[in-house]
Amino acid sequence: MKKIVRYTLVASLIALGTSCKQEKKLPIYGDREAKIIKDASGNEKIDTIYKTIPDFKFLNQDSIEITQNTFKNKVYVADFFFTSCSTICPTMHRHMKTIYEKFKSNPEVMFLSHTIDFKYDKPSVLKKYAQKLGVDVPQWQFVWGNKEEVYKIAEKDYLVAVQEDNTATDGYIHQGWLVLIDKYKRIRGAYDGTKPEEVEKLKNDISILLAEKE
Repeated sequence: MKKIVRYTLVASLIALGTSCKQEKKLPIYGDREAKIIKDASGNEKIDTIYKTIPDFKFLNQDSIEITQNTFKNKVYVADFFFTSCSTICPTMHRHMKTIYEKFKSNPEVMFLSHTIDFKYDKPSVLKKYAQKLGVDVPQWQFVWGNKEEVYKIAEKDYLVAVQEDNTATDGYIHQGWLVLIDKYKRIRGAYDGTKPEEVEKLKNDISILLAEKE
């Protein structure tokens, strides 16, 4: 696969450094800003506002519109793929299914796979793909949207580089990140979905996140 020039998510992770790692609490990634707020007693204090995944509307494999409300109060894993991908996607989703198998009995955990092939991967195609993968259930949503919406949320919000490229093997190139999102829509980690050791770390981090107390 052609090398992607922009490594926005990698840069974000490196910028925070390893000092953010905590044994029982995961770091929060992405931009942040400090704001002065007043508490219940009227005293001013500084509060940190973190970047969150914005509201969205996509069609899922059942041609039903889903929004951020679908994932309200859920921990979820998001990724970007396309059904005809012959490079990293099969490995990513084979590994992602092992995560699903571990947490499929937990209603607090969901999965969200965005197709970047806006031309071919319409809901009916995603439906067949989900059935073939063996995960055609509400807990794992496969979604389609127009190019502008999907590519924007990938790069600006999930910090994953994607692009259409006619010179690439399958016409598209993208990064294989599995992005962990908390119940407050914040990025809490990113993992190379092609590497078993990264996937195992993600499984462990989901458990840590579920046990977190804000």
